[in-house]
This record gives sequence, C-alpha cells and structure tokens, in this order.
Amino acid sequence: MEEYKNIWVFAEQRHGKIMGVSLEILGEARKLADKKGVKVIAVLIGNNMKETAKDLIYYGADIVYLVESELLANYTTDGYAKVIVELVQKYKPEIILYGATYIGRDLAPRIASRLHTGLTADCTGLDIDENGLLLQTRPAFGGNLMATIICPEKRPQMATVRPGVMKKLQKNEERKGEIIDIKINISENDIRTKIFDIIKEAKGKLNIEEAKIIVSGGRGLGGPAGFKLIQELAEVLGGVVGASRATVDAGWISSDHQVGQTGKTVRPELYIACGISGAIQHLAGMEHSKIIVAINKNPDAPIFKVADYGIVGDLYKVIPAIIEEIKRVS
Repeated sequence: MEEYKNIWVFAEQRHGKIMGVSLEILGEARKLADKKGVKVIAVLIGNNMKETAKDLIYYGADIVYLVESELLANYTTDGYAKVIVELVQKYKPEIILYGATYIGRDLAPRIASRLHTGLTADCTGLDIDENGLLLQTRPAFGGNLMATIICPEKRPQMATVRPGVMKKLQKNEERKGEIIDIKINISENDIRTKIFDIIKEAKGKLNIEEAKIIVSGGRGLGGPAGFKLIQELAEVLGGVVGASRATVDAGWISSDHQVGQTGKTVRPELYIACGISGAIQHLAGMEHSKIIVAINKNPDAPIFKVADYGIVGDLYKVIPAIIEEIKRVS
C-alpha cells in the first residue's frame, strides 16, 4: 500500500481538445494533492497532443504522462484501458479521478475490474480524511441522501466526478511542469472495436453543463406546454432550457435537461428558476451559479433563500413581460 502515491487525473480529450470536466478535476486534484503533500499527474492519451499537454500543466498538473499513437487518436475501451492499466502497474498511483462522461463511465469500471479495486461513480464531493483516505461523496437512494464512500484496502482509489461540480483553476501559463512521453506496446490486435466514422452532434444544441445562461422550469409550469414559454425566454437570452426532476419524472421534458443531484450540476453565469420551489436536490445542482433569479408565486419557496434576485408572481405574467422588455432593448 505504501508504494502507491500521487493523484492521477484522466485527461479526457476529444478531437484534440481537453474536456472541461478534466480541467475541473485538475483543480480539485490540486487541492487534494496539496493537502496530502503529493503530486498531480495528468494522463493524456491520443495522437499529436504535445501542445495540448502544456495546458494541463497550466491548469494544475505537475506532470503529464503523454501516450501517443495513431491507434489511440480516438477513444476505444480496449485501447485506453490497456494503456492506463499498464501505467498503473508500473507507476502505482494512490488515486485516479475521471470525468463522469460517456467515456469516463465506460473506461473507469473496466480499469477497476482489471485492477481489482473499488470505484465510486458520479461523485459531487471529494476530500481527504485524517488517515489520508479519499472521501468520495455522491447522491444515493434517488438523491434523497448523500453517501461518503472510502476504499481503505485496495489501490488505487478511483472515482468518476460529475461535470460542473468542481471549479477549475485559472489558467496560469507561468506554471512549470514536466511532460513525459511514455511508449506503450499497442497493436491493432489489442483493439476489438474499429471506428469508421464519427458523427458530431447537430450544431446549435448546447451542452447544458457548459451553457452560460440557463432558464429552468419546474412543477409550477402546470404542464408540458409551459416549456414553450421557458424555451422562448431562453432563446431571447441566448441560453438553454433546464428542468427540475419533478417535470422530468412527469414526462414534460427529457432527462437531458434535468438539473440537480440526480441530473446535471451546472455553474452558469445566469440561472433563472421558473416555478421551481427549490428542493435540496435541485439546489445542489445549481446553487453555485454566478447569478440566480427565481420566479415563483409562493413567497416562502426555498429557492428564494439562494436567489440573488427574486420575483414573487405568476410566471405566466412575469416571463412574457421580461421577454417583451428584452426584445425592446435589444
């Protein structure tokens, strides 16, 4: 156990661009590493990524393990799992953190299985206890309580982290670090999946976790038709539509829009909550927004406790007035 040290971050990249969640995790890893007195090491897998690797240093990594090959340019479970497992067996990290993305949720369990260690999924909080163990906090039982999990008997300790939960550090191009090229013996026979084409998501569809403005609707809309008004406000503001769990459970809108412990965690510049009472599960997903505006006809709604600006009134009267005023001045 004592042979294992340092905190690794899987630096997920797509088409040569580091995913935002990886930079967020680097910021949190920096805090944890400083607390433990160890190094932060980013693991970057791809091809022609040397310039990109520098950004990982600027955002908090001490060292970047760079693994490059034409066979690794695009993500495959087999290829990336083989690389990381071999690196772990050679360098023995104490902790590995991944983004809870489609790739992270696919890759991390495969690695945990091969290394016979534990994995906590979709974490919303990380810390170090008095014994140096990683405290991994995540929603449990449908988001009705928070569970803190430890892995005392196996190494590495591993977790996937929900996007939008952690705050990335300011980019500092003065930071110094080391980029280490690592050669891995990998061949086409190691990768059973062949990628013939990559089809990007249609333009214009924003990722709610990366949106700067979110307009969310809750049970107070009264029905699915209310989201037409939410969509109209979002469009005039240049934002996207969010939703509470109640509206998703009712089938009023798809789960892609859900904000909260069991949905997505967001940190927009502006979050407008319309007809959302402010249950603790929802607040956990948006309370770190820079500016929160709440519209609700119940003056005692919990959402007003976290809102920077509150409007007590009928959203079907308030929102059209806001839209009209925005159109008038724009």
